Amino acid sequence: MLTGLSIRDVVLIETLDLEFGEGLGVLTGETGAGKSILLDALGLALGVRADSGLVRAGQPQAVVTTSFDLPADHPARALIAENGLDGEPGEPLVIRRIVKADGGSRALVNDQAASATLLRELGGLLVEIHGQQDDRGLLNPRGHRALLDAYGRIDTAPAEAAHRAWAAAEARLAAARESLETAARDREWLEHTVAELRAAAPEEDEEETLAAMRADMQKGARLADDIAAARAHLEGSEGALAELRQTARRLDRIAPEHPKLAEALAAVDRAVIEAAEAEDRLAEASDAMAYDPDRLEAAETRLFLLRDLARKHRTDPDRLAALTEDLGAQLDAIGAGEAGLHDLESAVTAARAQYESAAAALTSARANAAGRLDAAVAAELKPLKLDAAQFRTALAPLAEAQWGPHGRDRVEFEISTNPGAPFGPLARIASGGEMSRFVLALKVALAERGAARTIVFDEIDRGVGGAVASAIGERLHRLAGGAQVLVVTHSPQVAARGQSHLLIEKSHDGIVTRTGVHRLDADRRREEIARMLSGAEVTDEARAQANRLLEAA
Repeated sequence: MLTGLSIRDVVLIETLDLEFGEGLGVLTGETGAGKSILLDALGLALGVRADSGLVRAGQPQAVVTTSFDLPADHPARALIAENGLDGEPGEPLVIRRIVKADGGSRALVNDQAASATLLRELGGLLVEIHGQQDDRGLLNPRGHRALLDAYGRIDTAPAEAAHRAWAAAEARLAAARESLETAARDREWLEHTVAELRAAAPEEDEEETLAAMRADMQKGARLADDIAAARAHLEGSEGALAELRQTARRLDRIAPEHPKLAEALAAVDRAVIEAAEAEDRLAEASDAMAYDPDRLEAAETRLFLLRDLARKHRTDPDRLAALTEDLGAQLDAIGAGEAGLHDLESAVTAARAQYESAAAALTSARANAAGRLDAAVAAELKPLKLDAAQFRTALAPLAEAQWGPHGRDRVEFEISTNPGAPFGPLARIASGGEMSRFVLALKVALAERGAARTIVFDEIDRGVGGAVASAIGERLHRLAGGAQVLVVTHSPQVAARGQSHLLIEKSHDGIVTRTGVHRLDADRRREEIARMLSGAEVTDEARAQANRLLEAA
């Protein structure tokens, strides 16, 4: 609830600090005393567009500060956290708005800079202001569905979940169709390309292997004579390896005769081993580099084919095998995907049916709640001198394109102010006084199930008196049992119902005109209500009547 309002240099208000409590608070004062200034200042803190005309003449800026005591789970605290602003659950929420005389403005939430957009969102969660020209709150059809759901305690979660599932199924189907359409446009190209690649049957790292093979054969043709000569020196009965082996056999017979002979034998044995290794390597090199014109031509032909394909498909030769698999999979997916579409379409149909069932249950629940709400509002109209008027909650089906998580219904509160007159939106059909009383009737019937727990009514009793004013006071008092209610009033019957009473007065010292607000004690409150009853001159009869109103409240 709103606990404090501090105003500095707003129009006629120089310095003002107000505290508010629970229940019904009334604000009274003579016409022109500045009640509208007070509401304008509150509106500034709640995100209303800044107007430099509100800055008191001769001052550089106007400052309005509001404080709210909120439970830890209040939506306003979640909104603050979402926007990265600090705020302790047990601490008050403080909103400050600064408007400069040159037109600039700043907003602070818990002494942290905030945007005007955030301020407006917070304002909608914290306070509802209803005036005769109000076009927000209960008068805005965009919020009527949520109000009806709250009144009927209607659970929209099943419809929300079903709508999410339907949307997800639609998204999967759309993605599959788009993929198939893209693939189908390329089918002819895919078929030709995959056939060409599969005929070539490229293998991973094949290009590197072929290139190495070709290089080896080209080298082999150049080095064949040298390799053959080297092998001839090593191999055969008269080759170096045969001579080394013969030498080793001779040394083996005489090595025991002297250590040096043994060392010589060991060296020759190593030479035999190394020479044999060289013989094997020369043989392997000869085989690997063997020049075969037919094999070389085949390798070059294959190599040129792979490189041509790689250039054609703008890839590396070593990627051709993977490309063949990828394009083949795309081609195969066209056929498999067309079969898979049937399953996805079936899933969409089932999800839509689930949503329609949940939405139909919502519609039925809303129709039931609408009947009860209409009856509750109707019971409030006659005492408020609106007995010729009718109220109804109109439910209409939305076009399919507008179906959403909250169902398929358009909900709007409508009234008819005279017998036989057509129903229409509250904001367009009702006059100023009627509108405020309709809002009050709705508020009482709805028992204010929304997030905002502070409600402000601006001159809801304009143009009525007597029993109607008493009925208004009684309903405001009843409404204040579940919310903090502040009302600007000219009616003594309404003022007498207040649990706290603020008097707005204008004073003039011969130079400057100022507006001030005073909290009234019991005696001053009786005098103010007597003034409201009798006018400029307060009579004893007016005081007696004021006492009777206060005692009856």
